[in-house]
Amino acid sequence: MIVVDVNIIAYLLIRGERSESMDQLQERDPDWIAPGLWLDEFLNILSLYERKGLLEPAQSTAILNDALDLMEDATYELPPDRILSVARRTGCSAYDSQYIALVEDLGLKLYTCDKGILNSCEHVAIKPE
Repeated sequence: MIVVDVNIIAYLLIRGERSESMDQLQERDPDWIAPGLWLDEFLNILSLYERKGLLEPAQSTAILNDALDLMEDATYELPPDRILSVARRTGCSAYDSQYIALVEDLGLKLYTCDKGILNSCEHVAIKPE
């Protein structure tokens, strides 16, 4: 089981240059989890892609359904005070701190392409190759 940030989910499902690496990550460890925030962030990514003309509404809906299937029963909620504590300690945003708190609480690793998280939390964050 691994924690993935929203960008990993997006790179897997919105096919592009990083998708093959995400396919390999999923083959190595198909049991992905994330904090509940992932869905709001994913919706934001889809709406941005639509506004830029990179996805049609029907494509976004299909990708959203794939994401919901992928992350079904794999979403965790974290106590707000825990998130704030991690944000204070790491200097990361409260958004990123949700992912960090989840990996720390469960003793897992976080797969991310976020340079800020990778730099400030190298003890738990891994960049997928």
